[in-house]
Amino acid sequence: MSTNTFFLQVLASDKVFYKGLCQKLIIPLEDGEKAVLPHHEDMVIAVAIGEMRLLDEDGEWIHAVVGNGFVQIINNRVTLLVDTAELPEDIDERRAEEARERAEEQLRQSKSIQEHSHFESSLARSLARLRTKHKYELH
Repeated sequence: MSTNTFFLQVLASDKVFYKGLCQKLIIPLEDGEKAVLPHHEDMVIAVAIGEMRLLDEDGEWIHAVVGNGFVQIINNRVTLLVDTAELPEDIDERRAEEARERAEEQLRQSKSIQEHSHFESSLARSLARLRTKHKYELH
């Protein structure tokens, strides 16, 4: 492993999304983004729903929409655990749009705080999927 890379695993609940060397990882947080570079200080950080970007060892950027989770950084090894991770080309736009409409309607009708936060989360996930899908579509 060269000094300008670190070992990264991106694990979603249903698959290993990425496993290998990485030069840079940018993760979504509740209040913005965080970049992880080689030899980053050890820590654990909560990850929010949004766009993740990683620069692989060959200098190629990989973009994905991730769900909630956390990242653990220990001794130049980074593990990102998230409930979902999807490439923009794998996102079904019609399904994401339907999910957005459903979440907005459920949000309007939600009775409890727990219901409200669940539907807010669904809405955030569908909006992140649509935003990322549109950002990387070939025109």
